[in-house]
Amino acid sequence: MDQVWANRAASSEAAVTQRNLTRLWGLPATQLGVVAWPSNRQDRLFGTWHYWWQAHLLDCLIDAQLRDPQPERHTRINRQVRSHRLRNNLRWTNSYYDDMAWLALALERAARLVGVERSRALPKLARQFVNAWMPEHGGGIPWRKQDRFFNAPANGPAGIFLARYEGHLRRAQQLADWIDETLIDPDNHLVFDGIKEGSLVRAQYTYCQGVVLGLETELAKRTHDDRHRPRVHRLVAAVDNEMAPAGVLRGAGGGDGGLFAGITARYLALVATDLPGDAAEDVAARDTAAKIVLSSAKSAWENRQTVDGLPVFGAFWDRDAEIPVAAGKEAQFVAGAVNSSEIPERDLSVQLSGWMLMEAAHSVASVGKH
Repeated sequence: MDQVWANRAASSEAAVTQRNLTRLWGLPATQLGVVAWPSNRQDRLFGTWHYWWQAHLLDCLIDAQLRDPQPERHTRINRQVRSHRLRNNLRWTNSYYDDMAWLALALERAARLVGVERSRALPKLARQFVNAWMPEHGGGIPWRKQDRFFNAPANGPAGIFLARYEGHLRRAQQLADWIDETLIDPDNHLVFDGIKEGSLVRAQYTYCQGVVLGLETELAKRTHDDRHRPRVHRLVAAVDNEMAPAGVLRGAGGGDGGLFAGITARYLALVATDLPGDAAEDVAARDTAAKIVLSSAKSAWENRQTVDGLPVFGAFWDRDAEIPVAAGKEAQFVAGAVNSSEIPERDLSVQLSGWMLMEAAHSVASVGKH
């Protein structure tokens, strides 16, 4: 079965590569993902580019390289990293801690797993997160600079990065403990979005669950501290009960929301492959995480459309995808977030999520009897 998922992941990669990847401003040895397909001239000129979407594109390229190492993809990964910095005004950082955390995660994986290194980027990004810790203001790490909104989408990925990046395990544990003490719903055990000026922002998004699963799994692996595995058990069960109707992860439309379910699938796959322990609860959490990933992937694949032999994934994996067209309203950046295109499938975020899901299914199928 893992060969089936390998083929589906390869098709998903080919779809994004052919439709979205192009040179930045026509410069040689560059590449970024055009944010829409079909695209307009501004998209192709990278007037909009969405920093954190590009970080997930890099992560997907790394997934593909682990699945099927190729010299030309290694070149593509290098170009993606180079072009990210170029488009970001020759800087790695920006004003959003969640954005920087996604890039830090991808760059750390690029260095550790596929040998694409940027020696100055990771310490610079690590300092951003370490210095942003604000317990005196109720945090956590804030969502963005000069802000007092402390949320799971910033603290979760920053924590995963700090857990993986040398010398920062203690701070990663502090972030996990802060989330556990502050953002867990006592009724259904899901993760709330965040806390602003001392008040809970009670929205519950799929990717908030995903990043906390990733953080607690990394800490369970690296610290052997007994508090992390039970948190994973509890949260996997909550996602299964509350966020995967009929076993399929819930979608969140296009724009930024297009990435939410794919991120959740990535970290459910990490639970399935990496959560340590032989107790019945550990086995159940790994099996449930694998089941959600594979059920979601089967559903997303069955509901895809096909254009020129390559998949177009839906924004909602439990219903038919819509083939996007060049007409209609495009995704727009409003108040720190990207809203959906009129047809969500037009957004790179939605197609990256489908690709991420196929890579997650492949990783789960490769190590288990699934």
